[in-house]
Amino acid sequence: MTFITRRAHFNAAHRLHNPNKSDEWNRKTYGKCNSKNWHGHNYDLEVTVLGEVDEETGYVIDIGELKEIIERRIIEKCDHKNLNLDVDFLEGIIPSTENLVKAFFNEIEDEVKEACKSRGMLYSIKLYETERNYAVYCPYAQQGLQVE
Repeated sequence: MTFITRRAHFNAAHRLHNPNKSDEWNRKTYGKCNSKNWHGHNYDLEVTVLGEVDEETGYVIDIGELKEIIERRIIEKCDHKNLNLDVDFLEGIIPSTENLVKAFFNEIEDEVKEACKSRGMLYSIKLYETERNYAVYCPYAQQGLQVE
């Protein structure tokens, strides 16, 4: 099996706020990330695909096609946007880094698998909120990494 990763970058604003909790709870839980006027990040995204290398092309996935999927399905929807208000697939989700990686994975998983032409699958999404803070979503890691 071979891993291939594509990196991307976007800037976005968000607010960590649970509408089912009190303002006091939200302030205590999220601190400055709960600012009613939002705050922003310069996000770095890594999308990793796992699969068999095609003997004819030498690819697990055409990296240009992976780039296009990431741009169209994530970057164009999130870049210079408010993640709480402007992104359809994030509606109703508290946009923590942990929730974003899962939502991004779900947003592109089927299209990435199709682009792999049965040789591979989306393996993980890694999102840097800052250079020191990131989250990784890798739902198949504990399932033996079987590629269909």
